[in-house]
Amino acid sequence: MRAKLYKIVTFDASHRLLYYVGKCNQLHGHHWKVEVWVEGNVDEKTQIVVDYNTIKQVIERFDHMVILNKKDPLVSCLEKYQSVIQVNGDPTSELLAYHIKNILENDSDFKRTDAKVTRIKVWESPTSCAEIS
Repeated sequence: MRAKLYKIVTFDASHRLLYYVGKCNQLHGHHWKVEVWVEGNVDEKTQIVVDYNTIKQVIERFDHMVILNKKDPLVSCLEKYQSVIQVNGDPTSELLAYHIKNILENDSDFKRTDAKVTRIKVWESPTSCAEIS
């Protein structure tokens, strides 16, 4: 039997867009919301596709973190004082959607199943989001 799951996770984190011309070039924070749709076969023993907590734990790795382009000169400055999540490119909603999808699908709980992220939305504000499918 196949099933589809849906999970919402929120986190607070800061970022800046290194190559953007405008106020988002400054380090600033958001209350992010991530919506994840997963599809896969239901495990015969557990009767689940993948544990909701797996999705939550992966996304909560971003909570209270600074997310920066790995080429951003702020990375080396901030790493003296705290961990920095580095991504390949500016940490836009679009890029974070792809980044989170890849982390989820490479998580060990996902790899034990045929579960796939079929859709993901990353909201950086109540009125602005990016979606990939």
